[in-house]
Amino acid sequence: MIMRSSKQRPIGLVAIDREMGRQHADALASYDEAAALAEGVAASLKSTGRLLLLGMGGSHAVGRAVEPLYRALGVDAVALPLSEQLGQPLPIVGKTILITSQSGESAEVLRWFKETNGGTPETFGLTLEANSFLAKAVPSLIGAGGSEKAFAATRSLTISFALHLAILSALGGDPAAALAALEAPETPETEGALQALADVSALVTSGRLLQGLAEAIALGLTELSRLPCFSLEGGQLRHGPMEMLGPSIGLVLFRAADPTAGLVAAMAASAAEAGSPVVVFDASGEPPLAGVTTIPFKPAAGMAAIFAILPVAQAFMIAFADVRVEHAGTPVRSTKITRSE
Repeated sequence: MIMRSSKQRPIGLVAIDREMGRQHADALASYDEAAALAEGVAASLKSTGRLLLLGMGGSHAVGRAVEPLYRALGVDAVALPLSEQLGQPLPIVGKTILITSQSGESAEVLRWFKETNGGTPETFGLTLEANSFLAKAVPSLIGAGGSEKAFAATRSLTISFALHLAILSALGGDPAAALAALEAPETPETEGALQALADVSALVTSGRLLQGLAEAIALGLTELSRLPCFSLEGGQLRHGPMEMLGPSIGLVLFRAADPTAGLVAAMAASAAEAGSPVVVFDASGEPPLAGVTTIPFKPAAGMAAIFAILPVAQAFMIAFADVRVEHAGTPVRSTKITRSE
């Protein structure tokens, strides 16, 4: 492991700290302010019954995380990277389209609207920037507090989930548990997880119903630590990739109080037997698993579990990077807004 030599907190992480410090308040404000348009999106979904979620990077991870929540309310929801939709498109007629872009200005967003002649009448946006191309192109849910300035997505993820919560509430979902998780954040320690993963050379994140959350954290871990950190849905991890497991490959699992909790537990046991250090962000309410490091939360599922786990997992990914990378949080090959394909 490469240890960061400077004792001063890198300016990139200071910027992320600033974003994270306001994310709960901004998410609650975003939920309230989105209510009117969320009703319009919900009306579209009730009419079409089909949702195509398009985005890139963290925005796509958000789409992956909310797919099962929309499906549970009777909506045929599919999340695709916007780049994939551009190259091998699914039909868009007869579907509600929700395009998510923090900046509203990414290259893929601009090209999609050009190639579809402005989208469809059932196209909506989700962004943090009210003056962006996306917000001007279609009716858009706007996150509170303006654009995220720090490199790795933290506050923007939480706000995006809050905007989806407004739509899910308008569809008939109960937001009470999710809002409670935003209003009273949990703060379990992650030091044990950091110690368990101190000597790994790569990380894999995985979940079942929380797979989208796992993908969001893998992206942040990669961006900040500059180590190979990728995500595999639990079943996909079973089908061959377990060959890579061992002491140098850490596994970070996400478990909620839902019917897939047992599958996540089984994966944790198998990975520990293979010699990999295993960390579980666990909102299942079940007893801690033997042989792994557990970061416990109150029992929660769905969006409530996402809101409980996300900020703690964000703090973990930042701390993981901070001891490995000089100037963590300052990109060397990327930009906040990706303007090229």
